[in-house]
Amino acid sequence: MKIYLFIITVLVQFSYIRAQQTIPLYSSDIPNSIPSANQESWSKDSGVIFKVSQPTLTIFLPEKGKGNGTAVIICPGGGYGVLVIKREGYDVAREFNKIGVAAFVLKYRLPDDEIMKDKSIGPLQDAQQAIKIVRKRAAEWNLQSNRIGIMGFSAGGHLASTAATHFSKSLILNEEHISLRPDFQILVYPVISLNEAMGHKGTRENLLGKSPSGEKIEYYSNELQVTDQTPPAFLIHGSDDHVVPVENSIQYYNSLKSRKIPVSMHLYSSGEHGFPMGLAHDTWLNYCMDWLKFQELGK
Repeated sequence: MKIYLFIITVLVQFSYIRAQQTIPLYSSDIPNSIPSANQESWSKDSGVIFKVSQPTLTIFLPEKGKGNGTAVIICPGGGYGVLVIKREGYDVAREFNKIGVAAFVLKYRLPDDEIMKDKSIGPLQDAQQAIKIVRKRAAEWNLQSNRIGIMGFSAGGHLASTAATHFSKSLILNEEHISLRPDFQILVYPVISLNEAMGHKGTRENLLGKSPSGEKIEYYSNELQVTDQTPPAFLIHGSDDHVVPVENSIQYYNSLKSRKIPVSMHLYSSGEHGFPMGLAHDTWLNYCMDWLKFQELGK
């Protein structure tokens, strides 16, 4: 039965990623992990993945001769409880390839005390490792090492903004001292803060537990962690978002602006949370592409 379920999981993944290459995030032991059985599973209908303990990168490269040297690492959302990896990962990656941008979909570990010694740092370790890999292998993939950004949706936006504000402390083995700072950040209806006023309760509890300290909440409330070295940002949000309040993007925008970090933001009057491509507000991706071109990061 276990072998049968494993084969089904592999086939479902393959149907989504087609001919794209997927590589393990770590070549040896996964840091901060507790040995346990792999319980990962997929929902074929929704393109959602559960119980991730084996992180990977799926590589989407533009057609030969059409790349412009820019890359984006995509962090799907899901409240740190699941990964909406098809709609907020693979589908978006293919759109980036159309404008010459390489995309790397990060299947990051979901915080879980059963598989992690410290679940609060697990996803950030994986984001840092992804940045390290893409930057280290930039020449191999015809990328410019100073044009590697990170993107996230919802809780994936929290992870992306955490990577963009907490890069000075390496949580992974990095003997070559490769820069872990993303060169830009793209955040779509992101969780930014973990405070009671505007934070998303499920995201906070999954990452930090039910009774986190005030110090932990502040540390992972990224509107409070902006510095002069935080990379440029593009923000997309719906004003009527009842899951992740739009104040997350607004306060992050204000924090970046106060530090004179280049930042652009587009707010929809409606759309609520999780608006997908091809449905309501599919224009968000056009705004994103335009911003990349304005930053001279896209064709």
